[in-house]
Amino acid sequence: MKKRTNTRRDFIRKTAIGTAALSVGGILPGFSAASYRQIIGANERIRVAMMGVNARGLALSQNFSLQPNCEIVYVCDVDTRAAEKCRAAVEKNQQRRPKAEPDIRKLVTYADLDALVVAAPDHWHAPAAILASQAGKHVYLEKPCSHNPHEGELLVAAQQKYGNVIQMGNQRRSWPNVMEGIQALHDGAIGRPYFAKTWYTNNRASIGTGKAAAIPEWLNYELWQGPAPRRPFKDNLIHYNWHWFWHWGTGEALNNGTHMVDLARWGLQVDYPEKVSSLGGRYRYQDDWETPDTQVIQLDFGNKGLISWEGHSCNGRSVEGSSVGVIFYGETGALQINGDNGYTIYDLKNQVIKRVEHNANVDSRNLTNPSQALDAGHIQNFFDGIKNGGKLHADILSGHMSTLLVQLGNIAQRSGSLLHINPANGHILDNPGAQQYWRREYEPGWEPAG
Repeated sequence: MKKRTNTRRDFIRKTAIGTAALSVGGILPGFSAASYRQIIGANERIRVAMMGVNARGLALSQNFSLQPNCEIVYVCDVDTRAAEKCRAAVEKNQQRRPKAEPDIRKLVTYADLDALVVAAPDHWHAPAAILASQAGKHVYLEKPCSHNPHEGELLVAAQQKYGNVIQMGNQRRSWPNVMEGIQALHDGAIGRPYFAKTWYTNNRASIGTGKAAAIPEWLNYELWQGPAPRRPFKDNLIHYNWHWFWHWGTGEALNNGTHMVDLARWGLQVDYPEKVSSLGGRYRYQDDWETPDTQVIQLDFGNKGLISWEGHSCNGRSVEGSSVGVIFYGETGALQINGDNGYTIYDLKNQVIKRVEHNANVDSRNLTNPSQALDAGHIQNFFDGIKNGGKLHADILSGHMSTLLVQLGNIAQRSGSLLHINPANGHILDNPGAQQYWRREYEPGWEPAG
């Protein structure tokens, strides 16, 4: 067993180091990522479009454009300022300026495009990925993979129908020490794990009360709304506060909870729960914020175990010494993974048995941004799936399962009920009040189809 573990650890370490070097152009001495890119023939590069580049999408654009086997050929954003900023940043990395195309419906039809990266608001995630799938494009899809469970099922069906590669952006699935920690859990490091506690804390400010305002000249609000039924523009919605409105967003549970609940599901090796409950509310401020700022979700998998998620959007006090994390409780101890690339194993007397530090398996001496190199591993795994049919670390069925868990938590919260779930498919049983949240209404003509 020890030999197997060491072999796996060596493999993960070597993969991480190779990916880190690849992402920063460390393949050959004296070569930058841009210069190394010129060695690779154009037909070897995956041609990518970035959708939604104001914040997370801009960071992803920087990382994708640093990959020598990739070229960003299009930037798709309804904010002309964000689009131009991203195009300029990408040009510095790859020495070629991508084109701007704000309309995703046109973009996916272009022949010089292999893959779409979706980092637009949540209400766009599944519809955009489905459009791309129908057009024969591969998709790297930020979490959550869908705005509601019905969309998640449509997305899984679309991938199965069209056979493209869809990777969800729960990048910790590709972080080497996190992978090692989950493998240690599966190998019995704490005996049989039966409970995973997950959490996220922040100290977000009030979003106030929005006022009707003229649509800014730099914003195509019609395209921003896309599949969502039309609502008037208000001055406290764009670019981030949409997260806290059910019409467009999914709250903190899916904004940040998806990451750690995904690790919990991976670690416990479970799929769909039997019962789901949630308590919480908007407690800190009286404003337009609709989703909970404090929420506790319980996911009961019967004799397979339990997952909990605590969301503290407006109180930054850490949990278990970290602002974000998951801790697994088992027969002989506990294993904790925080937001970084590390893990700690404890015995039943709360003594540290093993601690693997952040980035311990990544040679960061020549890296300007080690966390960027960690995420590059997830990108390269996506590319391997496209080029070689390699196994994805976060395929869309797995992504849908993890997204569904927190969606069910939100449905329990909104319906004020304990949900009984079919553990074979994740569907809600005998609860019409909760079932109404399984899907949403769409702007006529914008309905996604599998």
